[in-house]
Amino acid sequence: MKAYIPKLIGRIINFISLFSSKTAARLAMALFSKPFKGKLKLEERHYLETATQTQIATNNTKISTYHWEGAGTTVLLVHGWESNSYRWKELIQHLQLKNYNIVALDAPAHGATNGHEFNAIYYAKCIDKVAKHYHPEIIIGHSVGGMASVFALKNYNMACVKKMVLLGAPDRFIDLLNTYQTMLGYSQKTKTAIRAFILQKFKYLPEHFSTASFSTNIAVPSLVIHDKKDRIIPFKDGISIHKALKNSKFISTKGYGHRLKADEVYAHILNFINV
Repeated sequence: MKAYIPKLIGRIINFISLFSSKTAARLAMALFSKPFKGKLKLEERHYLETATQTQIATNNTKISTYHWEGAGTTVLLVHGWESNSYRWKELIQHLQLKNYNIVALDAPAHGATNGHEFNAIYYAKCIDKVAKHYHPEIIIGHSVGGMASVFALKNYNMACVKKMVLLGAPDRFIDLLNTYQTMLGYSQKTKTAIRAFILQKFKYLPEHFSTASFSTNIAVPSLVIHDKKDRIIPFKDGISIHKALKNSKFISTKGYGHRLKADEVYAHILNFINV
């Protein structure tokens, strides 16, 4: 996307807000919630065909899941924004060497899962639905997938989960929203309308949705990994989440960025879930 396009879109939505703040907020949140990447490429589709594929329905969404069968503990892999289950390929290969029973899901509007909009709250519901089908004992979430995993553990009865791993997970939804609003240059009128839209739709203001706050009653042993050079999600977010969890181990890395795709990271994960 050209650098000037977000500001141009922001000006258009700001103009619309002069006549209808509700319409402006609806358009702004539809844009915020729509992933422009993450659909499966041919190479990715071919790799995922090595798994048993099952669609699990919830509301109007058919969640695409992938199952690499193993005799060991069941692990559920939860990807982040504008990604899909293929992002786990290297970790899956490490897990297969240990004979884990591996499940991954494509988020709403990502990968092979249908839909046009995405948010961590609905993603959490999808995670719960998949967990009820596969009964994972370990959940591993990257980025917003980590945030949604925490939301799922807080809001649903996922007693099957005994361990959790969070990779580069964001803390406060308001920070993600503010970054988006600044990028598009929204006016104060548009920002106020967005807050009202979120309150009406989700029953809470943006500040309510915090991975750290939602973590305070989660007692399952957890591993939080965050890279000091993460340019997408601040390093401090990982520390905040770690401190909020009741039973957490924190590992900082340097040089792997937000993706955290490295043998060192996979070794930390395997050491944690093997204990």
